[in-house]
Amino acid sequence: MLVRLRGQVQEVPRSLTRDLVTLIAIAIAGGAFLVVVATWRILAQGDRDEARPADAIVVMGAAQYDGRPSPVFRARLDHAVELYRDGVAPVLVVTGGKQPGDRTTEAASARAYAMAHGVPADSILVEDEARTTFESIRNVAAVLRDHDLRSAVFVSDRPHMYRVLRMARDAGVAAWGSPTQTSPLERDAMARVDATAHELGALAVYFVTGESP
Repeated sequence: MLVRLRGQVQEVPRSLTRDLVTLIAIAIAGGAFLVVVATWRILAQGDRDEARPADAIVVMGAAQYDGRPSPVFRARLDHAVELYRDGVAPVLVVTGGKQPGDRTTEAASARAYAMAHGVPADSILVEDEARTTFESIRNVAAVLRDHDLRSAVFVSDRPHMYRVLRMARDAGVAAWGSPTQTSPLERDAMARVDATAHELGALAVYFVTGESP
């Protein structure tokens, strides 16, 4: 192999060329392997319902429209309310702050929805500052500690569960997942693919930086 250095053409040893090609191939194969493993973990966790007695049920926030939970958020809340009625936990934690242009928070809309479906106001705790999953988990961990609650069943969509639980456990919460089965994502294969791809990217950011969208 010939390369130009300072105006002169020099030959790179073939062994070095082979080593570079080998390293590149190993890096590509390693990256592909990590993607496969992460995808499997996301899918496996999403298929697992770990609902069990805990100190709290945590509902991950999603879009709301002027106080009305979006269909995705409503599916999460319906499942969380069902878990509450089944006696999984005596406390429901609703999460989610205010997105740009919103007049209310995701948590406020979730609290109103849960109360309208039979959850007493004094059984609901609110985290209404976060705008990302990472912020929600960090803030929820603090809310749980402040109320001497150590364990929680987290509710979200299936692709979201692995990252939620990984972050929650890293934050010191004894965490289990109970994904909703009625999300609009369940009826849209491409939406599930997009959500899984988003989770792969978010996990990569989390593992590298310690933070995540």
